[in-house]
Amino acid sequence: MIVAEQKPFEEIEKSLAGYGRVVIASCGTCATVCMAGGEKEALVLRALLAGKDVSVVNCKRQCDHEFIDDLADDLLDGDVILSLACGVGVQFLSEKFAGRLVLPGLNTLFYGAARGFAHWTEYCQGCGSCMLEATCGVCPVSRCSKSNFNGPCGGSQGGKCELEASSSIDCAWQLIYDRAKAFGRLDNLADIAEPRDWRSSRDGGVRSLRRADLIVEGQQI
Repeated sequence: MIVAEQKPFEEIEKSLAGYGRVVIASCGTCATVCMAGGEKEALVLRALLAGKDVSVVNCKRQCDHEFIDDLADDLLDGDVILSLACGVGVQFLSEKFAGRLVLPGLNTLFYGAARGFAHWTEYCQGCGSCMLEATCGVCPVSRCSKSNFNGPCGGSQGGKCELEASSSIDCAWQLIYDRAKAFGRLDNLADIAEPRDWRSSRDGGVRSLRRADLIVEGQQI
């Protein structure tokens, strides 16, 4: 899931200065799960913006036409839209409603997994060239502090990264080694990973995926 956190209220309040009627758009998926931009957070924010005329529109997802079209009238019923979605949702609404200013209410952080209540850890950077088959399901791009592809840096101690004095960060390559050993795949770690082709990553420009196999003569299967 995409993990985000709500911007400081002072920053949100400042961005809304000069706008009388505000529509807060919550997001019912990732932003709700990480308790940053769901209906509950939208209602709390509406209460904090007591000096403004504020309404709340609950969107199941802000990154899909299917869930936006039916809410268009409600979303446009104001001077500005405050999106409580990730950066994708903000940009999608901005594109969808080009005549309306859409402002972000959240800071988008990373792709993560839930480790416990109110605790998420980054697991993926969306690099576009997954190597998890070679590293037994542990991503060195996102989970190694130095994104090393060919083994540890040599600074880890006791299975922990040298990056923090508290040693709270697991060494990704220790995790990879332990899993490779458990599955009898240690020999695979001797294979040298070639330099990556980063054209599939962000450096290659805006990425897009279009599944031609799911479209027949312009119609969805």
